[in-house]
Amino acid sequence: MNITCEDYMSIKRKLLFGLAVSLQLCALAFAAHQALAQEAPDAVMARPPADQPYNDKTLYGFGAGDALAAAQVTENAAITHNSISINGKTIRYTATAGHLTAADPKTGKPEASIFYVAYTADKQNAGKRPVTFFYNGGPGSSSVWLHLGSFSPKRIVTGDPATTQPLPFPFVDNKQSLIDTTDMVFIDAVGTGFSEAISPNTNQTFWGVDSDAAVFRDFITRYLNVNHRLESPKYLYGESYGTPRTDVLANLLEMGGTKLTGVVLQSAILNYNSNADFNGGSYGPYFPGYAAVGAYFNLVTPPPANLTTFAKQMRTFVAGIYEPAVDAFLASNTQPSPNLLNQLFFNSGYPVALWKTDFNLDETTFRYNLIPGSLLGRYDGRVVAVIGSPLAADGDPSSTLITQPFTDRMNDYLPHGLKYTAVSTYNIENGDTIQDWVWTHDGLYLPDTIPDLAAAIYQNPKLKVLSENGYHDLATPFYNTELDLGRLGPISGLQITHYRGGHMIYLFDPSRLLMKGDLVRYYDSRS
Repeated sequence: MNITCEDYMSIKRKLLFGLAVSLQLCALAFAAHQALAQEAPDAVMARPPADQPYNDKTLYGFGAGDALAAAQVTENAAITHNSISINGKTIRYTATAGHLTAADPKTGKPEASIFYVAYTADKQNAGKRPVTFFYNGGPGSSSVWLHLGSFSPKRIVTGDPATTQPLPFPFVDNKQSLIDTTDMVFIDAVGTGFSEAISPNTNQTFWGVDSDAAVFRDFITRYLNVNHRLESPKYLYGESYGTPRTDVLANLLEMGGTKLTGVVLQSAILNYNSNADFNGGSYGPYFPGYAAVGAYFNLVTPPPANLTTFAKQMRTFVAGIYEPAVDAFLASNTQPSPNLLNQLFFNSGYPVALWKTDFNLDETTFRYNLIPGSLLGRYDGRVVAVIGSPLAADGDPSSTLITQPFTDRMNDYLPHGLKYTAVSTYNIENGDTIQDWVWTHDGLYLPDTIPDLAAAIYQNPKLKVLSENGYHDLATPFYNTELDLGRLGPISGLQITHYRGGHMIYLFDPSRLLMKGDLVRYYDSRS
């Protein structure tokens, strides 16, 4: 083939043009890479690591005599990565679902394999980032209620206190999550969740006030060491029976050299000896809760304009009038005056004739009779069900309303959200536990844990205590809690807050929003 001069020049021009285009494209690509690296390094470098699913093949036992053999125990976990937007800020976090072994601090021998789910914000200074340990109560409850209802990155929307929300309840990103403020570790007590004793111990070994708190101490110590969080600000958050556990646990941790920054006591029962459901005494401290429930159903005369002010008035009424009358009634069968019976009716909506029949009015009788033909919730007095309906069948519609939805959601969330699969079924609640529970503590048949909390504060005067209470909680009445905490005397680190709602205050959307704000201020106030 002969190439003319014109052909040669044409080929040369094409080659030079192609080279120029290639150089220009390379320059543009390099510039784009540099700009991306400088302007948005997270987009290039901060891809989360791959998730690590875990298939747990251990078969867990939840009976009193059950225990794992040492060869069955692992500290494996499923690890997933996610993000959430809170107040316009995206927070990347890691979820860890698995077990850690609680061991006796004196002998080093393993006690129990404790199941937990932890949410930790990525790229944080572990020494300055708070870590909070959450747990429910029972005794015999897993941490599912706090875990899926309160401040984790995901929550169940119940529509509380309505009973008409269609099922399944929505499961959504939690805009009131505390992941923007603290890392969170949700702990399941022995015999619940996937937590089990390690032989030669059995589950029942840890079914008691003191042994339960001790194994929680040993789990927390293990978690802090394994995750290098010894320098972190450390908080405890207990609900219901989780509050006396917190008092005892705080004292044990302080005695063992683990300094806490604060404790949160939600819906507390700190002294069983001061509660009429257990001591057979006066139900006077329950009355402000009865009044709040009556006001919710517009039965109080005159209708209160402000619930906080009304609750204050009811405390005064109980302390000055109702409680002394109940004491006289219990001591010598002194009958109440017609004027007092009328006051009780006006302040609660509960009929005069029924007050006369049950002057020292227990919460069960109140719930069955305030609204004829209906049963009110114990955990939340605003939840109402027709007597004879499925919602009323178990005696507390506020509990029945949420138990199965929370159970179903947890058993779905573990494998599909947290990527933790198991051959066992997650044990939401263990009815055997409370039947076999050892209630004795410090020489008393029933626990009084106010001295434990006082001892923790004595060892650590900077310890902050936040008490959160629902006005409509008829299981752990707010006024009873205030009277118990009053025994601590003037303590600068004590704060008591109140919200519309029941035992699980956070299920009521407006109150969860207020709780989040109060909690953020509580964390920010640490010295």
